[in-house]
Amino acid sequence: MQLDLRTPMGLMFSITGAILVVWGLKTNGDAIYARSLGINANLWWGIVLLIFGLTMFILGERSQHKLEKEPPPPLDETEPRRGHGH
Repeated sequence: MQLDLRTPMGLMFSITGAILVVWGLKTNGDAIYARSLGINANLWWGIVLLIFGLTMFILGERSQHKLEKEPPPPLDETEPRRGHGH
């Protein structure tokens, strides 16, 4: 079984995005956003990271399910075996 890198990468970005969204909602309207012209950068970048992470996670899981449904290719007995001790 092979692991699609989009799955753990999607989880990492989704968790980071969710943390930023929660922090942005918690601090919405605080004085810390006066420097950034009132733009809640934590909230907006959290949303971007969350969308990206969920997209990567869904694509990774979809390809994983597609690989599990495919039958393995037939073994060609005429081809010499490769690997350790063969």
